[in-house]
Amino acid sequence: MTKNKGLNKVTKTTVLLLLIAIVFTPCAIVNAGERGVLMKFGKVQDRILGEGIHLIIPIVNTVKKLSVRVQKQEISAEASSKDLQDVFADVALNWHIIPEEANAIFQQIGNEKDVVERIINPAIEEVLKAVMAKYTAEELITKRGEVKAGVDDLLTTRLVNYHVTVDDISLVHVHFSERFDEAVEAKQIAEQEAKRADFVAQKAIKEAEAKVNLATGEAEAQRLLRETLTPEILQKQAIEKWNGKLPKIVGDRGLKLFDMGQFATAD
Repeated sequence: MTKNKGLNKVTKTTVLLLLIAIVFTPCAIVNAGERGVLMKFGKVQDRILGEGIHLIIPIVNTVKKLSVRVQKQEISAEASSKDLQDVFADVALNWHIIPEEANAIFQQIGNEKDVVERIINPAIEEVLKAVMAKYTAEELITKRGEVKAGVDDLLTTRLVNYHVTVDDISLVHVHFSERFDEAVEAKQIAEQEAKRADFVAQKAIKEAEAKVNLATGEAEAQRLLRETLTPEILQKQAIEKWNGKLPKIVGDRGLKLFDMGQFATAD
């Protein structure tokens, strides 16, 4: 019995020591969507810590954790078009740190805030100015998809050199100065009025042509009618329309019957 008690006491002591060793042993926990930058006496190491728990040497090692998840950055930028119009654009950029290069980006630039302020924002402004200078103000609206693709390609090429990947970029809103908007509106109104005037003119021309054609047709019909109506045809038409009663004429000598034969041969 005494021997069993002593064994249980040793076992409990051993377990307790193990628990103390585990609890007080320095370790770093890297959460999901993060990478740990391992440093030795402040010097960035080549090894990058993935998700999970990692044992480190106290005082010697420190760990800086960086998020490698997709992050969103919104910025308003100003540029000039090819025809020297002021352009204002609201841009939304989805980006993330390249996980395999987390140590390099921390060593060269810093944390996520430093990446946004020192790299991403200036890059967006410069790329927008470069791309929008290739298009007129009108083309920036009519060729929006082409403009977006140009910004996406140029920004991706630029940021990859800083260990950042572009997931997507959106030109949320592109607008111009108030004076330009007023000029565009005035131009649209003038074009609409010109189209309306042209429509009215075309309508008048069509109506005039229709009247001319109608008059020409009627004159031609009258001419053909005169050419085809001979005395014989007139006599025949008169006979066909006669109701069998002789017309009566009242003159100085009293009532007498009208001679149809004399009328038909009068010519």
